[in-house]
Amino acid sequence: MGDEPRAQMEQRTPRGLDNTDRTLIALLQVDGRASFTALAKAVGLSEGAVRQRVQRLLRDETMQIVAVTDPANVGLGRQAMVGIKVQGDPRAVSDQLSGMPDVHYVVLTAGGYDLLAEVACRDDEHLLSVLNDDIRPIPGVVSTETLVYLKLAKQTYAWGNLTR
Repeated sequence: MGDEPRAQMEQRTPRGLDNTDRTLIALLQVDGRASFTALAKAVGLSEGAVRQRVQRLLRDETMQIVAVTDPANVGLGRQAMVGIKVQGDPRAVSDQLSGMPDVHYVVLTAGGYDLLAEVACRDDEHLLSVLNDDIRPIPGVVSTETLVYLKLAKQTYAWGNLTR
């Protein structure tokens, strides 16, 4: 995988979104399966114009449309956030973490940890294996702290009111 995730992030350029783009995104955050016809009616454009806008937003990686699952319902009953302290360049560790199938979220931080990685595992034994066999042996990892999720209180992918 090498530098691929970092290179992809650096190639992205912010683009201006107009109010129609923001409204389409907000509508799709509520119902990712909304038809182009319904979206067109909501924003006052033709179905073709809406289709082009949505395709552009997808192509530009402004948004994704995915099926969001409950990890417990698909056999991943143990989730945790792993705080990782790194010696050296945390981007190299981030790149390795990003290639691991049990790691679903990786961010570089400016806080008490250099990185945060979210993992979803079958059970505690699987989590222990991911920590000891996959994460801790990465060159540069100095220490980890694992915060095991006890109960999911809120999960949303709607990033505030985009139409403001």
